[in-house]
Amino acid sequence: MTMTAQPGGGRGNALGLPSGNPMTKVVVSFLAFEVIVFGLAIPGMILVSGMSVAMSVVLGCIGMAVSIVCAVGVPRTWGYLLAWVLQVFAILLGLATPMMYVVGIIFAAIWVSIIVLGRRLDGTPDVR
Repeated sequence: MTMTAQPGGGRGNALGLPSGNPMTKVVVSFLAFEVIVFGLAIPGMILVSGMSVAMSVVLGCIGMAVSIVCAVGVPRTWGYLLAWVLQVFAILLGLATPMMYVVGIIFAAIWVSIIVLGRRLDGTPDVR
C-alpha cells in the first residue's frame, strides 16, 4: 500500500476545514439544523422526561445559542472547536431526556461525516 500526498491536504487545521472549502456551507447549514433540534428538545424534555420548564428552556437555549455562535465562527478554528464540543453537549443532553442520546449520536455521526468528506473534497482541486 503506497501513500501519496494530495494537493491541499495539508491546509486547514486538525479540527475543521479550510475557509475556502465548499463544505463550509454544508457545515453552516448543519449547525442551523442543530438550532432546530435543540429547540425541539425543549418540549421533549418537558413532556417526555418531566423536567422542569425552566431547566428545559435553559438547556435548549444553551444548545441553540452555541449552534448559532458556531455557525458564525465556522471559518475559524474556534468555531470548529466549539462545534465539536456542541456535538458532545448534544449527546450529554440525553441525561436530561433519553431521546437526545439517539439524536445526539446521529448528529455527531453526521458531523464527523461532513468533516471527513470536506477533507476529502479539499484534497481534490478539480472539484472547485
